[in-house]
Amino acid sequence: MTTATEKNTKSISQRKLLGVAGLGWLFDAMDVGILAFIIAALHEDWGLTSQQMGWIGGVNSIGMAVGAFVFGIYADRVGRKKIFIITLLLFSLASGISAFTTTLAAFLILRFFVGMGLGGELPVASTLVSESVPAKDRGRVVVLLESFWAAGWLVAAIISYFIIPAYGWRVALLLTALPAFYALYLRLNLPDSPQFTAKKDVLRSVSTNIRDVWSKTYRRPTMMLWIVWFTVVFSYYGMFLWLPSVMVMKGFPLIQSFQYVLIMTLAQLPGYFSAAWLIERAGRKFVLVTYLIGTAASALAFGNADTVTTLLISGAFLSFFNLGAWGALYAYSPEQYPTVIRATGTGMAASFGRIGGILGPILVGSMLTAGFGINVIFAIFCVSILIGALAVAFLGTETKQMELE
Repeated sequence: MTTATEKNTKSISQRKLLGVAGLGWLFDAMDVGILAFIIAALHEDWGLTSQQMGWIGGVNSIGMAVGAFVFGIYADRVGRKKIFIITLLLFSLASGISAFTTTLAAFLILRFFVGMGLGGELPVASTLVSESVPAKDRGRVVVLLESFWAAGWLVAAIISYFIIPAYGWRVALLLTALPAFYALYLRLNLPDSPQFTAKKDVLRSVSTNIRDVWSKTYRRPTMMLWIVWFTVVFSYYGMFLWLPSVMVMKGFPLIQSFQYVLIMTLAQLPGYFSAAWLIERAGRKFVLVTYLIGTAASALAFGNADTVTTLLISGAFLSFFNLGAWGALYAYSPEQYPTVIRATGTGMAASFGRIGGILGPILVGSMLTAGFGINVIFAIFCVSILIGALAVAFLGTETKQMELE
């Protein structure tokens, strides 16, 4: 018997699906990655305070929270492909226009819309790919999709290192925004999810979908996802958006800080690839829990690092484990729900997580202003990540090679 998913893979190969979806993911990551370096550059260019720097990352996450919630819900109404296109268009336009801003207020408004597009795209993309790939390959392919995020961060780090010091942050922003329109063009011919197409005539209200996510049947996985999404996003955006700035605070010049972060970023790729290899062998829960514990230990080590060697090694392990955990989380989340509420459930979990993304960067800025050390701040992120690991260990169920409903 041939399933809808198997029929779909005949019309579009896994490699092409991964390439088209991943290219947009790469440009999204370039924008988020470049923001970490631009915050450090704006600190010098516009004389921003630590709290203002924290608000740039916070507003970006507010937009992501709104985007994940709204676009996740409507992906179950109008289809994954349409939302996939709309979110990338919104992200690309807002990101490009932000390069021409001259005030912090205008920059923040545009970063909100950039965040909306990005926040909506990521859970919808993982849902689309999950529903278009056979069960035996699903986890591996979704983690590989997430690996494009590491490639985007790497490109962002390279652009920041070579472009920002010589040509300024505006040119760097344009370089990350304009190529995304090519990914938009490629998506126009992408088929929609076969599982959504098979059930698109099942009319369900938005309120019914939202209510079902918290129904007795799905309450436990929803609670688990909301906890882990919050703790992971809180720590990720708190740590990584501040990474170049933290390096400067530890006494390194801006250009040298960019160089060190570039080296740390390289460790993201083996983090993804190892998670992709393990996820169909050891399972989702094992990968998530193991990589989250590794992230927590690395965060603690990085916060207390006092030499260049320990800083680079702990930073590399932080990138390795954290991004591997992200890949597993994107593979695990859509598998918790049936097709009719899959994008809604995944989007709501991601949206709640983005609240953590709002609080993380603002917390760092506020604590630095209050005189707390980097070691104390990273210890908070260590505890947060451990809470996420415990939620997966005790509330999660294994979904390895499970057929989606």
